[in-house]
Amino acid sequence: MMLRPRWIGALLFALALAAGFAGLGQWQLERAIESGKAVEAPTETVLPLSQVAQPNGPMTDKSVGQLVRFTGTFVAGDDQLLYDRINDGRTGWWVVSHVDVDAGDGHRIALAVARGWAPDEATAKSVMARLAEQPGTPQTIVGRILPDEQPQVPDDKKNPTAMKTLGVGQLYNLWTGVDGMDVYNAYVVDRSAPAGLVKIDSPPPIQQTELNWLNLFYAAEWIIFAGFAIFLWYRLVRDAKQREDEERELAAEEAAAAAGGGARAHAGNVE
Repeated sequence: MMLRPRWIGALLFALALAAGFAGLGQWQLERAIESGKAVEAPTETVLPLSQVAQPNGPMTDKSVGQLVRFTGTFVAGDDQLLYDRINDGRTGWWVVSHVDVDAGDGHRIALAVARGWAPDEATAKSVMARLAEQPGTPQTIVGRILPDEQPQVPDDKKNPTAMKTLGVGQLYNLWTGVDGMDVYNAYVVDRSAPAGLVKIDSPPPIQQTELNWLNLFYAAEWIIFAGFAIFLWYRLVRDAKQREDEERELAAEEAAAAAGGGARAHAGNVE
């Protein structure tokens, strides 16, 4: 049945159609994979802070983790400590400073800068004391900008001002001379550290990938169409075979009935 030229031709057509559908499915799958590749963000290219973030507003996803450069002045005496900060797998303390960023035309913007890490509170406080005595002179700072963190209730109830997260709002309330000043709702991890502190480990952000599910759906749809083309050919052949078998059985029954009727008529004539 299946070896008849008509069905062989239909099979070749179904196979060609299935191959076309499979090719389209592969193309859609490649599109899904290509669109799902992480686009390398240029976070390691140092950009001016003014191009990356604006004061008094949230950061964009594209800006998170960007290396920035700016000119600012460290405000003496406005340094704060953060505890339970992990650096290269070790828990310790951060020293966070208040910097007045020079935005031009005498305009200053407050910014939090994480200066460095210390393994214990005593070391961190000794560095803070030394930084408080340094004159406030403008300098160029390079670091990685990150969004500020949500405040947390301190573990030590006896020290309600202790901080373990870098919340700009908390720091702003502790800084001096910032009333009415604009502020960045972000902080910068300094790429260098002052003497006595360890440079804070701040790797570039991990690039997220997201598959294009619409393309994946189309790819699966074309594969289903390819399988359906072969299945349709099989059903047509099977239905044709069943129809021919039924016709042969019916013809055989009619022939048998005709033969039986002729035999009875011949017997009647003999009598």
